Amino acid sequence: MLGEPMKNVIKVILIVLFTSALLIAQEKSLDKTPEPVGGISALTNNIVYPETAKLDGVEGKVFVKATVDKNGDVVKCEIIRSVSKSLDQAAIDAIKKTEFTPGIMGGKKVEAEVTIPITFKLN
Repeated sequence: MLGEPMKNVIKVILIVLFTSALLIAQEKSLDKTPEPVGGISALTNNIVYPETAKLDGVEGKVFVKATVDKNGDVVKCEIIRSVSKSLDQAAIDAIKKTEFTPGIMGGKKVEAEVTIPITFKLN
């Protein structure tokens, strides 16, 4: 655990780029891409920056391909672009804890894949 002076020196900023331009639907024919219920803050609230990554100064953008089922549950995650094992796992854990709206195609709920970029940055 970091002491109070160290906490003031290390400010952790988690930036989650989660816009329709950056949330990439794998199915081009989807009418609606899966999105986090509660918006970006729902996903952001589930992210925990690993202490070891903080201490080692590890930063970067992790891309995770997530499969969201018809109920909005994340049933599979795969790292598309890695930063480190600890940040990769933190990104996967956050996504798996987040509830999503399902993809919509032809007016029906469908299982869909989306790629979610999550940026970890220390300041």
